[in-house]
Amino acid sequence: MSPNNKKKLNILRKKLDILDNSFISLIKKRTEIVKKVLKLKKHKNEIVDNKRIKIILKNIKKKSINKNIDPKITNRIWKNMIWSYIDFERRNFKKK
Repeated sequence: MSPNNKKKLNILRKKLDILDNSFISLIKKRTEIVKKVLKLKKHKNEIVDNKRIKIILKNIKKKSINKNIDPKITNRIWKNMIWSYIDFERRNFKKK
């Protein structure tokens, strides 16, 4: 790689690092909301709502296409996020 391209690569990587830090803040906020949602659930079988998951993924696909983002990328990200939070809810569920 040329020195010029290496410099450009480093600049782009710094921009990605800044975005990653923003994601961390958003994940923190999302986690706090998920904790509140979990407190409302009385039974463990309320954790997974397949109908809602389908709606979310369908909406993300539409938004991705409208913004010219590869929907396979956003679908995979959202599926992973959804199932990560489902796991979080299962681990933190307390019977009332």
